[in-house]
Amino acid sequence: QVQLVESGGGLVQPGGSLRLSCTASGFALRSSSIGWFRQAPGKEREGVSCSNGGDWITYYEDSVKARFTISRDNAKNTLYLQMNSLRPEDTAVYYCATDLKPFCGEIKTIPTYSYRGQGTQVTVSS
Repeated sequence: QVQLVESGGGLVQPGGSLRLSCTASGFALRSSSIGWFRQAPGKEREGVSCSNGGDWITYYEDSVKARFTISRDNAKNTLYLQMNSLRPEDTAVYYCATDLKPFCGEIKTIPTYSYRGQGTQVTVSS
């Protein structure tokens, strides 16, 4: 049974940092692509970042490039999203998601992946 559990959200001031974690179980994380998407109040879900299985090449949505870093620890079955230089517009519920496929599709497709966690709230405000 595939299970994804996010943690690490919270309230942070603009310019601050947070690291989100996603603990995965029920599938082979090492060989699976996995990513993050977010949903802000009143807005559509938005793909943020993705990591390929196997070669672990990473992809980012343009607005988070150079600020966010996706990484994984396959031994711990955990995916991370390091978020730096946070902005108020980054405020959203963040979800990790996987389709159990080896390679990421387009970033915009991450919200359509078959499996996702319950989400963790990130609020950027002074």
